[in-house]
Amino acid sequence: MKPEPRRLRELRWVIDNTIATVGVDWSWPISRVVLGATCPEIHPDLMMAITRMKKFADISREFGKVAEKCEAVARRAESAGHHVTAREHYFSAANLYAATQWPIWEDDHEWNMRLSNKKNECYGKYMEFAAHPIERVEIPFEGKSLPGYLHLPVGRRGKVPCALAIGGMDGWKEASSPMYGDKYLERGMAVLTLEGPGQFESSIRNLKCTADNFPRAGKTAIDFLVKHPAIDSEKIVLWGISMGSFWVPQILAYDDRPKAAAVGSVCHESGMQTIFNEACPSFKARFMWMAGYEDETEFDRFAQTLSLRGVGAGIKRPILIVAGEADELSPIAYTYQFYDEIKSPKKLLVYEGQKHSVPSPIVHTKFADWIKDRLDGKPMESEIIYVEMTGREVKR
Repeated sequence: MKPEPRRLRELRWVIDNTIATVGVDWSWPISRVVLGATCPEIHPDLMMAITRMKKFADISREFGKVAEKCEAVARRAESAGHHVTAREHYFSAANLYAATQWPIWEDDHEWNMRLSNKKNECYGKYMEFAAHPIERVEIPFEGKSLPGYLHLPVGRRGKVPCALAIGGMDGWKEASSPMYGDKYLERGMAVLTLEGPGQFESSIRNLKCTADNFPRAGKTAIDFLVKHPAIDSEKIVLWGISMGSFWVPQILAYDDRPKAAAVGSVCHESGMQTIFNEACPSFKARFMWMAGYEDETEFDRFAQTLSLRGVGAGIKRPILIVAGEADELSPIAYTYQFYDEIKSPKKLLVYEGQKHSVPSPIVHTKFADWIKDRLDGKPMESEIIYVEMTGREVKR
């Protein structure tokens, strides 16, 4: 076993008691993510599995059981020629295998490697039956490669705009584009869901996150899109969620080819004191794995180098920020500071009372509409909008 952060080690009994009391969403809403990335037929089994998660050690076991059952249903459906059922269950199984991986923060862990292979196998089968074209991509980067999926809209004629999607530290690329109703595909855009340095499959390949390699990884992905025959090289955009809201602005300041960017569920605090040392200790444990640190003191020094200071001034393209007023992982004051540094056209939406995980349908609807407006050349003004719980928007 790898060394754990002190708080995770010393507070394991508190964590287990918390999970027994409030459930598996003790640190972030993983059940909401998994339910959103699985078909309704599997939800009864999934909900029963979630109720059986009474401690941290239960999480992988219970998600894994449902993943195996879901895969078995998919294979029977495929054999029977029921390709829609096979599609839905292969997609669900892939995401369940990813959820099973989530609590395992070790590169060479035998079960983690097996789960990663099962996830890829099931997602590959999903791609065979998907309702829209999907390409598995491997983007060469610093002697290794970044894994991703390029989703293309149905009925595509000629080249189309593309959104490069960067998830958070706990997210996985298979959940970044839903099986049905993707907000970007529905608006005629392609989506490249990418795992950058340190994220899930990249981390297993020992491609770790450093203080400055994500902008280079983003540039490499943009290079790939610019050359792709299906993509309009003049209409590439970015979106990022959670820790992706930290990486996307860096990419945009490093490479101004994207026409716009949207970020949400923000991580804008320099040094990441709140998320690493005050919030649930799983965040620190995971990022230590993502960055390749086993010594917590060394990691703490590394964390001090994580900052957006000076990045805002380098952004030349329009940017949308969607944040929760009561974000418990990155205090909203840091987002206001970052917003003030940006010189390009900008918009900040602050949701009254919301914490870090502003509901995904709200975020992606705002993202997709705003991005399409930028691609369509609609004018915009820089503004801060406070969204009250009633839905009323107040300009500040």
